[in-house]
Amino acid sequence: MSIELRPLGIKCNIMCQYCYQNPMRDSGNVANHYNMESMKSAIREIDEPFVLFGGEPLLMPIDDLEHLWAWGLKKYGQNACQTNATLITEQHINLFKKYQVKVGVSVDGPGEMNDTRWAGSLKKTRELSLKTHQAIERLCQASIPPSIIITLHKGNGTADKLQLLGKWIKHLDDIGISKVRLHILEIDSPENREMFAISKQENVDAYLFFLKLENELENIRFDVFDDMRRLLMGDDNQTGCVWNTCDPYTTKAVKGVEGFGQQSNCGRTNKDGIDFIKSQTPGYERQLALYQVPQAYNGCKDCRFFMMCKGNCPGTGASSDWRNRSEYCHVWFQLFEHFEQDLIKQGKQPLSIHPKRQEIEQRLLTSWQSGVEESIASAINNSIGVLCSS
Repeated sequence: MSIELRPLGIKCNIMCQYCYQNPMRDSGNVANHYNMESMKSAIREIDEPFVLFGGEPLLMPIDDLEHLWAWGLKKYGQNACQTNATLITEQHINLFKKYQVKVGVSVDGPGEMNDTRWAGSLKKTRELSLKTHQAIERLCQASIPPSIIITLHKGNGTADKLQLLGKWIKHLDDIGISKVRLHILEIDSPENREMFAISKQENVDAYLFFLKLENELENIRFDVFDDMRRLLMGDDNQTGCVWNTCDPYTTKAVKGVEGFGQQSNCGRTNKDGIDFIKSQTPGYERQLALYQVPQAYNGCKDCRFFMMCKGNCPGTGASSDWRNRSEYCHVWFQLFEHFEQDLIKQGKQPLSIHPKRQEIEQRLLTSWQSGVEESIASAINNSIGVLCSS
């Protein structure tokens, strides 16, 4: 779980054309003010470390940033910030170092690959993209290498662009970057689909390209691949939120705190432009339904990877409906199948082909029906007594 502290909500200095927050911007739900004490009070109530988030959090005045990070370091011993890095100055870098701020940068590649992170004109977009890349270099020189988030789309994920993207990632590896997260494109409109979406097979090919590239890198690991391997072996203790039982009205993995202290959810399912107040009681209706609904109707019935995937992120639900399985089911299925075969070749028995897989699934279903979340690892131990590692 993480607290996403959003002082200015989804306010941003650029206009990423595919951003999942755009439905909220289109509805006019953009904040311009915040109350420092209200935010701190809400964080104290949850009592977890926070990630400064947005929109673009570095739109905050530098003195307010220092106030928050000084408080965060004193109270929790750590800080974090997710940014497009276009506004980073030497002052910010000094604060990152002083207050132990882990920085995450969202960027989709060099040059024109980052043009979808639009800033109003091509000239301005390229200028800000250059600032992002310069900031990454400077952070590494300052011995605080950031993590990187890359979203795959037509600008960087097609076959003719992957070699250049790979060359850039090798450069990131050379300068000390170790964590890169690959985001599949979340599509919120027919226009975005037409302009930016690559095909399901192109997504598969891109992920397999990065899997092969990983073997050539000294530092960088793509967490999605480690997640999928661990899930197939029944280990879901530290996997990303897209593989978990996410309820869009509670989003256990993300607790949002807005500028006046109100709690909110992960915004990936806010398709109607409304940032709903967080519900206090999680439900598992999505997973229970997907298990029973035939695949022809956007369910997951009889899928041997259901326990690991659970329909994936509701923000990518087919037809922009969180109740459906992810529209990228084809992508995840092929990748799970790839790792399944790798594990079999290593003499291991993936959970997907375990003779008691359905028994373990029933254990999970029973827990969800009771309103209780149980990990795969716990369900395995309670059902068959051992992890399926041999």
